[in-house]
Amino acid sequence: MTLSNQRYVTLLLLLFTVIWTALAINPLYRDDWVLENILTGITLLCLIATYRRMPLSKTSYLLIFLFLSLHTLGSHYTYAEVPYEQWVFTLTGGSLNDLMHWQRNQFDRLVYFLYGFLLVYPIREVVMKVVEVKRGLAYFVAVLMVMSTSMLYEVVEWGAAVYFGGDLGVSYLGIQGDTWDAQKDMLLASIGAVIAASYCFWRPRMIRQ
Repeated sequence: MTLSNQRYVTLLLLLFTVIWTALAINPLYRDDWVLENILTGITLLCLIATYRRMPLSKTSYLLIFLFLSLHTLGSHYTYAEVPYEQWVFTLTGGSLNDLMHWQRNQFDRLVYFLYGFLLVYPIREVVMKVVEVKRGLAYFVAVLMVMSTSMLYEVVEWGAAVYFGGDLGVSYLGIQGDTWDAQKDMLLASIGAVIAASYCFWRPRMIRQ
């Protein structure tokens, strides 16, 4: 027996509430946590406000849930200090960074890639509900929106870092000494969006509503 869309969304919302509450307890840097969760709150309010008028598919809500959960994890530790190295070492006894020859914490790069990879499908669905466009063009517009919003977020992130300054600004910006951090983040989001959009376009039967 399959769940109705409303029950499915309610279940995801309750599960996310549990995750968010658990990770809201004693975050590594409370001020940074507050900044990171502003967009989470706005996103949830928009989804709740538009649910009856413009409900999305179960697939879209699941993809949004996965992304917000990862973002919530990043906000708990700050993206630059998510201890995935410790988790990998506990499970395998080895170092992922050493294996991949990484010199920095890569959790932020992963989430940027997944921003495009996970959210291009929900964005495409919103585009098709708002304007009448063909499926292929909707994916193209969704990819462009991922690119533009990732660029806009980098500008907001830079502005917040300049405004707050100090340790909070550095922690929120999270460039980890990489001058090209913003450009790499935007590129990864774009690559993720192109990969997911291409797959969904060519294999539409694999995507269940």
